[in-house]
Amino acid sequence: MASTAVPAKERTIPNGLKFVFGGLAGMGATCFVQPLDLIKTRMQLSGGGKSSFTVASEIIAREGFGSLYTGLSAGLLRQATYTTARLGIYSYLFETYQRSNNNVAPNFGMKMALGVLAGGTAALIGTPAEVALIRMTADGRLPVEQRRNYKNVVDAIVRIVKEEGVLKLWRGATPTVARAMVVNAAQLGTYSQAREMFVAYVPDGIPLHFCASMLSGLVTTIASMPVDIIKTKIQNAAKGQSQMSVVSNLLKTEGVFALWKGFLPYYARLGPHTVLTFIILEQLNAAYLRYT
Repeated sequence: MASTAVPAKERTIPNGLKFVFGGLAGMGATCFVQPLDLIKTRMQLSGGGKSSFTVASEIIAREGFGSLYTGLSAGLLRQATYTTARLGIYSYLFETYQRSNNNVAPNFGMKMALGVLAGGTAALIGTPAEVALIRMTADGRLPVEQRRNYKNVVDAIVRIVKEEGVLKLWRGATPTVARAMVVNAAQLGTYSQAREMFVAYVPDGIPLHFCASMLSGLVTTIASMPVDIIKTKIQNAAKGQSQMSVVSNLLKTEGVFALWKGFLPYYARLGPHTVLTFIILEQLNAAYLRYT
């Protein structure tokens, strides 16, 4: 009797698993880069010209080595919401486009458009975790009497709702969505395009994923840093401070180049996070097609 098994090359990953794999990939990467995220946030909120190495040394000396993982629970929740949604939605839209166009992959412009749509939608879902993450990673730089001292991401969200109202969970949602649109247009679009460009020169598998991810991370860092810094400032602002006053004060006191402040830790965080996320995602996809 002839086999009725579907050839591997014709099989696809169920839509639900695309979301699950996306979230797992992002959470796995976050476990490695959380210290860099914390350093990046501290540098963005600092008015001084300290290097990333100085900031890291001060954090360890003042708060202990373990403090580099402050906010990890919020970082994981952010990945479980935001990254799950953005990678799942992007994969779904990408494959839907291909099926609708005789299996022809979208061009670079369309890839960026799909990234914008996926990123903006996911950002709205992930903003509460983003707010909690910013506040938890920034807390240690405040005087002891002014610290919020959230125990974990659940405590942070519950206290924000109780003390400030549920809508504060979406504080800075506009720049968060704008950042996500820029990040995902650059990251997802560039990664897909770079992968196609490098496949003729780099062995398929982890080497190809690494090269495509590093290029994607560099482009994304340059494009998204200004929006990310504005978002960070707004989400950590004191109660009652308007978003416009936060932005105008930043530009007035620190200048326009402050919008790229902390470039090294930002790229050091985003580059490896992009690499690890896509490598883990590709391996999960390959494992599913291989063993099921």
